[in-house]
Amino acid sequence: MARKAQAKFPEDKAPSLLPAGHPPVKIGNIGVLLVNLGTPDSLDTSAVRRYLREFLSDPRVIELNKLIWKPILYGAVLTTRPPKTAANYRKIWNMERDESPLRTITRGQAERLAEIFSGERRIKVEWGMRYGNPSIASAVDSLMAQGCDRILSVPLYPQFSATTTATANDQLYRALMKIRHMPTVRSVPPYHDDP
Repeated sequence: MARKAQAKFPEDKAPSLLPAGHPPVKIGNIGVLLVNLGTPDSLDTSAVRRYLREFLSDPRVIELNKLIWKPILYGAVLTTRPPKTAANYRKIWNMERDESPLRTITRGQAERLAEIFSGERRIKVEWGMRYGNPSIASAVDSLMAQGCDRILSVPLYPQFSATTTATANDQLYRALMKIRHMPTVRSVPPYHDDP
């Protein structure tokens, strides 16, 4: 059986799927947002404390009543853990770039993906962290500034967990709440068993 050839149209000459009389719809760019967990901004104890406070204040991460958890967090964890955590980060820190390996690797993944899509002028790639910087909100702002009217969120966690994927999506939608004309958003489903 012979296959019917599909017609190819230049982007601006494709037939409209809109009903007659519908105003034209501008098709914008597609943003791909790689999202990872996060990292302190530096090895400084105050930066580590700020990161731990943000991370451990997330109700998706610590599912205790705030009346119980906040005194533990502020009275014990944030007074004792930051120096120890900073010392552990120091063991793996990328001294050349003055950043954690997670930031180095995530940036590299985003840069490589952008290279792969370099021939597709409408696809823009950004990356953001759920906790710390660059934030998901700053990545969304960048994609919007690049004319993206659709965003594909790619949490870099293959399996679903409320403590990773769900909280990353929460943060993405929190960022979008500040945008009047928000883009269409999709999030990649779990892919741990997808070869």
